[in-house]
Amino acid sequence: MARSSARQSLQDPREELEMLARDLDLTTLAGNMGEILGKAELQEPSYTDFALGLFRAEMIARKGRRLERGLKRSRLGIVEDLDSFDFSIRPNLEPRIIKELCTCRFIEEKRNVLCLGKPGLGKTRIAKTIARAACIAGHSVLFVNTASMLEELQASLIDGTYNRTMHRFTKPSLIIADEFGYEPFDSKATKFLFRFVSARYRMGSILLTANTGFNTWKNFFPSESAAVSTVDRLVDAATILRFTGKSHRSPKEIHGAPMETD
Repeated sequence: MARSSARQSLQDPREELEMLARDLDLTTLAGNMGEILGKAELQEPSYTDFALGLFRAEMIARKGRRLERGLKRSRLGIVEDLDSFDFSIRPNLEPRIIKELCTCRFIEEKRNVLCLGKPGLGKTRIAKTIARAACIAGHSVLFVNTASMLEELQASLIDGTYNRTMHRFTKPSLIIADEFGYEPFDSKATKFLFRFVSARYRMGSILLTANTGFNTWKNFFPSESAAVSTVDRLVDAATILRFTGKSHRSPKEIHGAPMETD
């Protein structure tokens, strides 16, 4: 009743429009009502065009806020533009394939993407580019370091938060598991890795980066059976990107005499 009485006492219809917009949670319209109405008075659009302009402005702002929240939750950090990626030094990596992955169809199909190659070839950069496209498309995304994720899952058993922790890693539509196999997995890590991969199998997409090819993956696991059971689920229907060439990383300056090991 108090808010209704306040509206009745308003002298300026613009103030009432702003209050109504806030009541309806149309925050963009409420904050820019004066400017929007001023432009309408000058341009004299049709009623249809005026209404379209109102709702488009609100929708664009909401999408922008949703994207900002999604990118923050994804933990992607800085993502470089695909246009600045030099595909000429990665001749076996076709731009059209990356652009197709950026349509996020593989997420809708719940398939995985595996980026394989030596360090410094741009695997993580491409993975982040695809992940950002997923955020823009409205998918939930999470970027994790594989070893850190497994350590967190192990620790969650101690403090009784295992189910909640596993849910955090299995809930997103896309999870980027960076630096897979950077170091060998012990038997405990293998168990959690298998549970993680199994939980996402045909349920959500994994975008994985690894510094070695499949032939050496068995060396990361304590047994061949553990390797096969996990890797088979990762590879099934996956898109595999092989990164070759020389590392793009180089020092800024070098001082002193060359080392004997150079």
